[in-house]
Amino acid sequence: MPQLNPGPWLMILIFAWTVLLVVIPPKILAHTYPNEPTAQNNKAPESQPWNLPWS
Repeated sequence: MPQLNPGPWLMILIFAWTVLLVVIPPKILAHTYPNEPTAQNNKAPESQPWNLPWS
């Protein structure tokens, strides 16, 4: 059964993992987002008490 011979498949596995771990991460990390998040105010908004007509 030729599919049990690990010779060619081991090299394919090593090459695939090499591509995944060496080539692809820098491409993903170099991606820039069009809308960078900005810092928001840390000041809490001023709230007004509710005027309830039945109270």
